[in-house]
Amino acid sequence: MSDIQQEKNRFYIGEKEDPKAEMLFETDQDLLVITSTKVKPDEREQGLGKELVDYAVNEARKNKMKIDPVCSFARDIINQTPEYQVVLNN
Repeated sequence: MSDIQQEKNRFYIGEKEDPKAEMLFETDQDLLVITSTKVKPDEREQGLGKELVDYAVNEARKNKMKIDPVCSFARDIINQTPEYQVVLNN
């Protein structure tokens, strides 16, 4: 598993200024809205995007939040993973 860093409205893997992968999100009370998940082209197919979704789900669980996956990648991963359904904002 990669070392995932967190800062305001962003989770990322790699360097802060030039991450290998990053997820952008917004929060609204008890809702985490995933707006974008990006992985550098030469880093794709290594599971980095899924690791970011896993991290977001775990953060949501820990903070008693729901997730609204506006980002289609994150939405697909969450919909394909039954154990993530508990944090999905319906």
